[in-house]
Amino acid sequence: MLRIHFTPEDFSRIRVAGTPDPLWEITCSLHRLQTTRGRWAYADWYRTTRDTLAGTGLGAVVRRLLVPVLPRALYLPDFLTPYEAADGLERGLAAIVDTPAARVAHEVSLLDRLSGAPSWAPRLVERGTREELVKALRAYHEAVIAPHHDRICAGIAGERALRARQTLDTGIDGLLAGLSPVMRWRPPVLHVDYVEDRDLYLGGRGLRLVPSYFCWQSPISMADDTLRPVLIYPLHTSRPPAAAPAADAPLAALLGGTRAAALRSLALGATTSELARFLGVSPSTATHHTTVLRDAGLITSRRWHNTVLHTLTPLGAAMLRRTPVAPEGPSATHVEFRS
Repeated sequence: MLRIHFTPEDFSRIRVAGTPDPLWEITCSLHRLQTTRGRWAYADWYRTTRDTLAGTGLGAVVRRLLVPVLPRALYLPDFLTPYEAADGLERGLAAIVDTPAARVAHEVSLLDRLSGAPSWAPRLVERGTREELVKALRAYHEAVIAPHHDRICAGIAGERALRARQTLDTGIDGLLAGLSPVMRWRPPVLHVDYVEDRDLYLGGRGLRLVPSYFCWQSPISMADDTLRPVLIYPLHTSRPPAAAPAADAPLAALLGGTRAAALRSLALGATTSELARFLGVSPSTATHHTTVLRDAGLITSRRWHNTVLHTLTPLGAAMLRRTPVAPEGPSATHVEFRS
């Protein structure tokens, strides 16, 4: 059990990430390759990734370099998931390279003691070795994460919109109480089902909540309590969004396929740019679709700083309720990652 202790100052410093953290997505996706647990939810991604990596030099690098230092285990080094990655992959990779050697040595020692480290891991204290590791992380991201960027962004945008509404409707207490079935809010402590028993005292530093596309059921936090506090947790749906189901056919016949998809994607709210990424169209085309939906009374649009947030009207929500999504069963595909 992880117990996160809040002070009054921490409540005003809670933040929910609105974009993917690329290094945490790399880490959690590597965990999906190391276990069959929850694989049904990522079956399409897993098959594509297996085909991409099998029999390639990158696949060998993943097995030899990445999996051993980012294991699905009790401990993984904090320096490989730096806070700077919130500003993008390159910022995060640069932070890995710039990590002080003494900190690297300490965390590699912990990895060896708690989870088991590869024989070459002590060489990570050398900047050149970290640069080679960063090259592998970048190549892996480009090959198996970047092709799914739009879907990942859409899922996280929906999660952020949901949490924003939750906070407006029920306050911070409601936000913390509704994050996940494996978290329980007992003020002033958030209890999280965790791989070890520990306490995290925020002490006025706040908490950055990071929804993750590839995180499955179990939240993750930094091992070092002196680092800026973050909590990685699964998306609300607990599985990646699927393609529009056949049950949307009546709605598509009425509005057109793209506009029906737009209406459904706005169920949790989205900005014009987020909608454009989800639909795979230009921002101007997305604007055209939102104008038509707004003029029909199905959505409402509000400007906030330099963005426009679109949400459903009661009429738009009613239209979606009349075209229910067919239930999806777990995929029967369970495959092992091999070269």
